[in-house]
Amino acid sequence: MSCRWGTELWDQFDNLEKHTHWGIEFVERYTKFVKERSEIEIGYAKQIRNLSKKYQPKKNSREEDEYKYTSCRAFLMTLNELNDYAGQHEVIAENLTTHIICELTRYIQELKAERKSHFHDGRRAQQHIENSWKQLESSKRRFERDCKEADRAQQYFDKIDADINVTKADVEKARQQAQLKHQVAEDSKNEYLTYLQKFNKEQNEHYYSLIPHIFQKIQEMEEKRIEKVGESMKTYAEVNRKVLPIVSKCLDGMTNAAASIEPTMVSSLVVESFKSGFEPPGDVEVEDYSLSMRRTVSESSYLNSRGEGKPSRSNSRGKLWPFKRNKGSGPEDCSHLPPEQRRKKLQAKITDINKELQKEVDQRDALTKMKDVYIKNPHMGDPNSVDPRLEEIGQNIDKLELDSRKYEAWLLEVETRLAEKSDPHRRQSGLYDSNATTPVNNNCAPVNRESPDGSYTEDHSTEHHLKSRSTVFDDDFDDEDPLPTIGTCKSLYPFEGQNEGTISMAEGELLYVIEEDKGDGWTRVRRNEDEEGYVPTSYIKVFFDTNAKGAMTYI
Repeated sequence: MSCRWGTELWDQFDNLEKHTHWGIEFVERYTKFVKERSEIEIGYAKQIRNLSKKYQPKKNSREEDEYKYTSCRAFLMTLNELNDYAGQHEVIAENLTTHIICELTRYIQELKAERKSHFHDGRRAQQHIENSWKQLESSKRRFERDCKEADRAQQYFDKIDADINVTKADVEKARQQAQLKHQVAEDSKNEYLTYLQKFNKEQNEHYYSLIPHIFQKIQEMEEKRIEKVGESMKTYAEVNRKVLPIVSKCLDGMTNAAASIEPTMVSSLVVESFKSGFEPPGDVEVEDYSLSMRRTVSESSYLNSRGEGKPSRSNSRGKLWPFKRNKGSGPEDCSHLPPEQRRKKLQAKITDINKELQKEVDQRDALTKMKDVYIKNPHMGDPNSVDPRLEEIGQNIDKLELDSRKYEAWLLEVETRLAEKSDPHRRQSGLYDSNATTPVNNNCAPVNRESPDGSYTEDHSTEHHLKSRSTVFDDDFDDEDPLPTIGTCKSLYPFEGQNEGTISMAEGELLYVIEEDKGDGWTRVRRNEDEEGYVPTSYIKVFFDTNAKGAMTYI
């Protein structure tokens, strides 16, 4: 269906002006809609990115350790895909701004200018035809007036000519006046006819040529505007459709991340992370309470060696503690950890040291090359300026190598003990021999340990520290009554109490418990009236006497 505004709407100039104004407002409204959609996409992408960043694992935090599990890694992959997903919404916002908002903003300015020009031409043509019409009306009224004056002059002449009393001169004057008026009327008539012909010609040109041409341009302008809006709406859809493949890939990535979760692997990692390396306790043996137990006064092994005093009950536990208690992260050799965990901790430490060592070696090599360049090209720099840094790096390398050997020695010790523990024959022949010791000697950390799991370390370097506190023990040991027994215990492993305040025991030996573990890993026991001291709680199986005061069930 085709139509022409110039012929169909030749008399609707004002309505067309209102319609085109509304059209521009519609384009502006649609542009505002797209702009607000773009702002929503930017805000949404920012919120998605912040959400992804919020749940990303923080460096040097416990969360990093959690991501060894497949479910946590899948969650991390989901967060990364979500970050890419947010990026696609930013792409939508950018394309909407570039291809629609900016384009329509520029087009609206051009459209306003074009519309203004067309309606200016229309008003000018309208003004011209109106002026021509006014001229025609003016000549018409003048012609009418002159005709009336000519009629009156003719009537006056006829009246005077018929009057016999009027002089001939007056009659001649009236006749000339009538002729003059008729001539003026004739001239006015000619002028009116001229303006009428001119107006008809201009009016025909106005309504059949000028206005149709102007209205046709306005029609083309409007159709182009509508087409532009349609193209923008199509672009709007294409901008959203363009990101769908990548969004689909992000969603596929999330699906694949979820599919990568392996519960059995997570279970294995849990075992690997928390396995202590200890063996489950054996069967509980029968305790024959029909045999009488001798409860005698005893002295600590420390005072037995000095031959003076008896242990005081008050504050004796704190004073007889044979080693420094580890606070915070534990000792450097990780001896406070179970053997499996200790092995993993030492391996991780060795890995970190090797990384630092490699960095230092790389820096040394780079500085060495720089020094060679300076030697060959003195104008580039002073070779001696590199020496202080090389010396510092050399010291760092020596320290790291020393630390590496130290941790490797500790790791070898733990692995040896774990291997011995897993081999029943070796354990019978060596590890659980009550007289056996397993020293591991190296240049970094000479140690002598009795623990089958590597959890406790007896270091002779503490001997001097404990001896320096002998006066404290002297003050605490007095002639008060010995502590009563609160149960019995059976040693699970041999232990050599080489430090002051401890007592040695053989595997399977029965001892009396006189003070339970207060949470520091040591239990106070008595062999006879002359021997008592502390032993590791993990080395014994305790059987509390339920009738004893203050006794509690051992778990």
